[in-house]
Amino acid sequence: QSRLVESGGGLVQPGGSLRLSCAASRFALDHYTVGLFRQAPAKEREGVSCVSRLGDTTYYADSVKGRFTISRDNAKNTVYLQMNGLIPEDTAVYYCAADPGSITAAQTMCITPLYDYDYWGQGTQVTVSS
Repeated sequence: QSRLVESGGGLVQPGGSLRLSCAASRFALDHYTVGLFRQAPAKEREGVSCVSRLGDTTYYADSVKGRFTISRDNAKNTVYLQMNGLIPEDTAVYYCAADPGSITAAQTMCITPLYDYDYWGQGTQVTVSS
């Protein structure tokens, strides 16, 4: 069964770092725009960062610019989100999604977080607390 699998979440102190991974299983991720989204308790899902199929275009939410970096390694079928300078407001379940790159651009994907994209991962919890 084709799916996305997130990993790398956890508990970290404010100012700390985590790297999330989003790996594709049984399909080629290099055909897809990939996005990282998050949902905090009692809040709507929001787009955090998205990357184009070839990795040449990226988008970041204003709240994470300068702190988070998205990248992809298509040879490993994986997208990464390096998160530095974490703050308590970053606490959420983080999800990745993938949609055909011929249809969805990185910015479009991130600003439409509620769309039913082709693939969604199961989510990974990120908690920032002292």
